Amino acid sequence: MQRPDPSADTAVAVVFFRPSPEQVARIVERFAGRMPVLVYDNGGIPPEARARLRDAEGLGLLGEGRNCGIAAALNALAEAALAAGFSRLFLLDQDADATVETARALGQALDRATGESPLPALVGPAPAPKPGHKAPAYPPRPGLPPREGLRPVEFLATSGSLVDLAAFARIGPFREDFFIDAVDLEWCFRAWARGWSCWMDPGTAIPHSVGRGTIRARFLPVAMPDQPLFRMAVYVRNTAYGWRLPHVPARWKLKQAAYLPLQIGLYWSRHRFSPRVLARLLAALAQGLAGRLGRPADAPP
Repeated sequence: MQRPDPSADTAVAVVFFRPSPEQVARIVERFAGRMPVLVYDNGGIPPEARARLRDAEGLGLLGEGRNCGIAAALNALAEAALAAGFSRLFLLDQDADATVETARALGQALDRATGESPLPALVGPAPAPKPGHKAPAYPPRPGLPPREGLRPVEFLATSGSLVDLAAFARIGPFREDFFIDAVDLEWCFRAWARGWSCWMDPGTAIPHSVGRGTIRARFLPVAMPDQPLFRMAVYVRNTAYGWRLPHVPARWKLKQAAYLPLQIGLYWSRHRFSPRVLARLLAALAQGLAGRLGRPADAPP
């Protein structure tokens, strides 16, 4: 049965890190006064934009203005939403091009997915292309058919995802020792391992991109996001650590074991085969294999 407003029990959750005033204004204009909004200040919000957030209708501001990592920020938002009595949380990056209508469409999708087992932990939109950026790909989950027009997927990006907070409480928080990269991937694999499911709604799409551009191989059909060195290093570290986790499927580990060396080589070539860059990435690989996680020493404050 379709509810009149499938977003009535939903809060919007946004993590801000060094946003532009325009990005803050877009969130306020699109959601404040129309849906409850929770914002986490992960650092660098301009003073005038922060004032606008404080004055916005129905908006709660969390965080102390320092970069604690995306996982810790998302966990704080989820805890605040649970404490306030919300059932669902619509997660957004600061640059996500989403609206109240997006939240309602995903709410309807989550309602459709809820009638069967395994119960959904989250549903998210299809990634729409964004010029100059590589859109993420969400691999299908084998062995499970589509459900009510939704596709089962191995994982989804957090940005744009509608999370069932009862599932979140059972699955557990995002890994704060991952700090930033692969946080969503690890959580979704953990959800599947604990009997929950993840779904993509092909009928709802938002542009999504990672990094500041795309690095493409000259002779191979391989492309990857271009990111700052510390981000690439965290990605390498967390990917390697994922090989140690029993809930990450062997098929994904094998794929990443083949793909990660190509990514390291592409990134190194992009930086003109800098010894410093290669040393940083190989050190990150060793850290991941050894299980040494946490906040990177070169993470921005």
